Amino acid sequence: MKLVIQRVSEAKVKVDNEIIGKIGQGFLVLFGAGQGDTKEQVDFLAEKMCNLRVFCDENNKMNLSIKDIDGELLVVSQFTLYADCKKGNRLSFVNAAPPEQANELYEYFINKCKKLVKSVKKGIFGADMKVSLLNDGPVTIILEK
Repeated sequence: MKLVIQRVSEAKVKVDNEIIGKIGQGFLVLFGAGQGDTKEQVDFLAEKMCNLRVFCDENNKMNLSIKDIDGELLVVSQFTLYADCKKGNRLSFVNAAPPEQANELYEYFINKCKKLVKSVKKGIFGADMKVSLLNDGPVTIILEK
């Protein structure tokens, strides 16, 4: 399982030119599920992500978590995190979880995050989405399990 986490001042996701998810300060999370990934991995990564101390305190030190600042999450599924580019120029996605399994883990991740953070928005699994963000820092973290 892979997460690309971007600390943002704001982010939104559109499908068919309609905003389906929009947040203020928090994380834009790109979520990718791989072959054989489990709910236990989701639990670990959700907890880890929500406890990362990457928001600034009153001394401008990265010392606060998303929970500490009452930040928001926007979670977008992205199977291309499992693109294999080792051979040739055409991407292979053999390491990505099958869509049914990936969607189940994605929804499980969303529900786990809702227990940890007050506001969680999401994209639409498998849709053609347009994501925009104002990266704060920039701060980008990659978590894998």
